[in-house]
Amino acid sequence: MALDLHDYIASIPDFPEKGVIFRDISPLMGNGEAFREATNQIIDFAKEKKVEMVVGPEARGFIVGCPVAYALGVGFAPARKKGKLPTETVKASYGLEYGKSSLYLEKSAIKPGQRVLITDDLLATGGTIAATIKLVEQLGGVVVGTAFLIELKDLHGREKIRDYDMLSLMEY
Repeated sequence: MALDLHDYIASIPDFPEKGVIFRDISPLMGNGEAFREATNQIIDFAKEKKVEMVVGPEARGFIVGCPVAYALGVGFAPARKKGKLPTETVKASYGLEYGKSSLYLEKSAIKPGQRVLITDDLLATGGTIAATIKLVEQLGGVVVGTAFLIELKDLHGREKIRDYDMLSLMEY
């Protein structure tokens, strides 16, 4: 019988604020079989796309993307917050509920024409992933897919990245 990954997601009501249900991936990461299954599903998707590089936004995109990159034998590039990368970077800004934020990617991280998979733990409104896509494309990379453990359907993040192939392992 196949593993139901939903069984490894904790739903925390009223976090980080009242009325929000926080979907916590910690139980999934803490279970080797479940984490391996989720990672393998993303690896299979990445193989179909002939991925040459994986990019993940800070910080949980690292958790999802690094084991995928390792298994594929390709590199991983982190999209980080301001001041976290030591060399020259490109920047993309995106909207938050109460303001703006920015992500940065080192200019040397992506080669022109390189086939890139963007990974993260969760797709909510799509702002973080849209900014990450923009970073990769500024450097000439080709985003061949995006992959998430969880998609929050009611926040319509898929609409912001509708021009890209997407894998979400679980929907809420």
